[in-house]
Amino acid sequence: MWKYEKRLQYPVKIKQSNPQMAQFIMSQYGGPDGEIGASMRYLSQRYSMPYKVGKGLLTDIGTEELAHMEIVAAIIHQLTRNLTPEQIKESGFGPYYIDHTTGIWPQAAGGIPFNACEFQSKGDPITDLFEDMAAEQKARSTYDNILRVVKDPDVCDPATAKYKGDRMTAIYLKEEFGGFAIHLLQK
Repeated sequence: MWKYEKRLQYPVKIKQSNPQMAQFIMSQYGGPDGEIGASMRYLSQRYSMPYKVGKGLLTDIGTEELAHMEIVAAIIHQLTRNLTPEQIKESGFGPYYIDHTTGIWPQAAGGIPFNACEFQSKGDPITDLFEDMAAEQKARSTYDNILRVVKDPDVCDPATAKYKGDRMTAIYLKEEFGGFAIHLLQK
């Protein structure tokens, strides 16, 4: 059974609105390498994993990614609260605002909506595990890009924590699933 704790895994306390920064961060929510795709990938792949321990690990990582979605959504929400019409126009946030006001809606930084084609579940455990490792590296690259352009410490702090979490997941996948992959290849 899954237990939900009603607190963020990492606190988000942004003091200043910044809709342009929100557009950058939005990619980690619903972009091609974002948290929605990550959670769906792990939770979908668990069903074709032939080993109970592997299923458990994919479930754990998938639900962890759901917690990451909450952190990213909190960052976006706090960056877009109490916006003035001038901030919306000057920042380029207008098109998003017209469609969604300041509601959290999954899309990439470039405005492309989330699409289920952005994650993979092939049904072959080895293929899926390699996909997972590659996806964690792509998420890391996106965080690298975000941290190059975002300088607000209130935003960088939770983004850096998320970045470190993705690095740990990548290492964990490599170590834990390496044995599974070798075992599967031998069959």
